[in-house]
Amino acid sequence: MAKDKTAFVCSNCGQESAKWIGKCPACGQWNTFKEVRIAAEGGSMAAQIASIIHHKSSKNNVPLLFKDIASKNEPRINLKDSEFNRVLGGGLVPGSIVLLGGEPGIGKSTLTLQTILNLSELRILYVSGEESAHQLKMRAQRISNNDNDHCLILCETSLENIFTQIQEVKPELVIIDSIQTISTENIDSSAGSLSQVRECASALLRFAKNSGVPVILIGHITKEGTLAGPKILEHIVDTVIQFEGDRQHLYRILRSIKNRFGSTSELGIYEMQQSGLRQVNNPSELLLNQEHEGLSGIAISAAIEGVRPFLLETQALVSSAAYGTPQRSATGFDQRRLNMLLAVLEKRVGFKLMQKDVFINIAGGLRVTDLAMDLSVIAAVLSSNVDTPIESGWCMAGEVGLSGEVRPVSRIEQRISEAEKLGFTHFIIPKHNLQGIDMKKIQIQLHPVRKVEEALHALFG
Repeated sequence: MAKDKTAFVCSNCGQESAKWIGKCPACGQWNTFKEVRIAAEGGSMAAQIASIIHHKSSKNNVPLLFKDIASKNEPRINLKDSEFNRVLGGGLVPGSIVLLGGEPGIGKSTLTLQTILNLSELRILYVSGEESAHQLKMRAQRISNNDNDHCLILCETSLENIFTQIQEVKPELVIIDSIQTISTENIDSSAGSLSQVRECASALLRFAKNSGVPVILIGHITKEGTLAGPKILEHIVDTVIQFEGDRQHLYRILRSIKNRFGSTSELGIYEMQQSGLRQVNNPSELLLNQEHEGLSGIAISAAIEGVRPFLLETQALVSSAAYGTPQRSATGFDQRRLNMLLAVLEKRVGFKLMQKDVFINIAGGLRVTDLAMDLSVIAAVLSSNVDTPIESGWCMAGEVGLSGEVRPVSRIEQRISEAEKLGFTHFIIPKHNLQGIDMKKIQIQLHPVRKVEEALHALFG
């Protein structure tokens, strides 16, 4: 019988070493090497995967020329969820492996369960290592009225037993909830450890690539907000999706962090209800509060995430610093970007905000990275500072530079069209964006500006 061996593995990137090292040579992090015991490999896992995919694992691969490689567009699997399909890039790719992460209680299992209950034409194996079959049945009855006769539930944490059931069931889609609860007998460590997560994910990756069956892994996150386990887990999967949102708010954001088959700038929006997660197809109507007329510190911006335009309400509160040192707080907006915009207001426009507390909030609990939000942040801050509300019907989009200029933004026609659809009558845009716009198709009144002062003059006179 072969002896067990000991190795040191970097908890950040998965780099192995025969001895402990203070600094990882691969990722440069300090004190990340952890000692793990690795049992002798018996080859049973490779043989089990080979029997499932019906080919010998000892088959040698040979290099091929690009012209000799068959090129075909395989149809994607429609998940019957427009938001999920959008984030994946148009659907689930056969043979791909997707990692879905999020905070505890955010709705990862609920999203996955309600998605597979609607896929009645696929044979699905749902592996749960955290909940019993009775708990899953209760949740399924709460969130959906569909009884999927092709969905099989397996409550198991042993990877060997999971592959045995896969061999018997022959599913067309495999769900693992969650990867941190699965363990293999080849590794002598507890479930959730670095070596267990790495080996189990690698075995599932080999199965997905060789059999063509897509696999969705649900993953935990740490208290720092990163996916638990070795960093190599994010490298080996095809798509990494983050399910995020404040549990105190109704809205949940499905955001793509890595996607080999689509864009990483797409996001899906859901609303948490008692009956599960509801798709939000038109987020602009829900994210705008229609009762803000006459209130200062509120500006409407046309933002774009991925290919989807929607209007957001930017809220600002400016007050005198009570304790000497002014506070700068931003919710849903970049804190450093806010500090830069306040410096532009003070240096280029002449408003003294040095001794003022400034608070910024993007309504609805969303986190937005679009630079076109700059103009609405400045307008909301100034509106709150002078306690003068912005008239209803005004919308804006523009990036602000360090010299106070308003820089052009992308897809301006989509932003204008979204504002027109919701009844806005005035739109402030960068002057450079006027080039190429077909004015005959636009009913809204445009206000092109070159500097921040011009935008503020159009808003407040």
